[in-house]
Amino acid sequence: MADAKVTLNKDIFSLKVENHELLKLAYDSYLANSRSSHAKTLKRGEVSGGGKKPWKQKGTGRARFGSTRNPIWRHGGVAFGRTGEENFEKKLAKNSKKLAVRQALSLKKADKAVFVADFKVTGKTKDFVKILRDQDLEDKTVLAVTSEKSDELLRSTDNLANVKLVRATYLNVFDIMNADAVLFDTKALKDLEAWLLDKEVKEDK
Repeated sequence: MADAKVTLNKDIFSLKVENHELLKLAYDSYLANSRSSHAKTLKRGEVSGGGKKPWKQKGTGRARFGSTRNPIWRHGGVAFGRTGEENFEKKLAKNSKKLAVRQALSLKKADKAVFVADFKVTGKTKDFVKILRDQDLEDKTVLAVTSEKSDELLRSTDNLANVKLVRATYLNVFDIMNADAVLFDTKALKDLEAWLLDKEVKEDK
């Protein structure tokens, strides 16, 4: 659970989510924007062969054909196939994305799946394993949220298959909803508020 000394902002973690329509849009948008368009099919003009007319135009009793690379023939070109230039991007307004993230975090908080800890590590995997053990998250799929991906933190989490490390300002609905638990570094909460609520970050003195 969250540290007793840390108060989670109600505008981020305590929203009343009446329906999941926006969450679905944000989830689908993430998947669509991650989709590549490398697949490509050959049109009839790009398939090799087919230069010779298969049979004469008249007198055979068969339908006329000019090329064996016609799309309706076996080994022919593909009609209306993928070109490799498709754009699958789904745009979502910036404020809508932020609201969707707040809704997703609120649902996780309601499920008691939001945790806060100090990410004090020296670069060893056992450092982060101890943090997970203290929160009883060793066997969970954890989304670890930090303010900065330091070299020490990256080395501490790289070998943990159940941990995904992400900066607070790069949070998305897909990662939040697919994690068993969301673990925040205490410093990341300020960045999260600044990003989602457009607040200025005050440096600790």
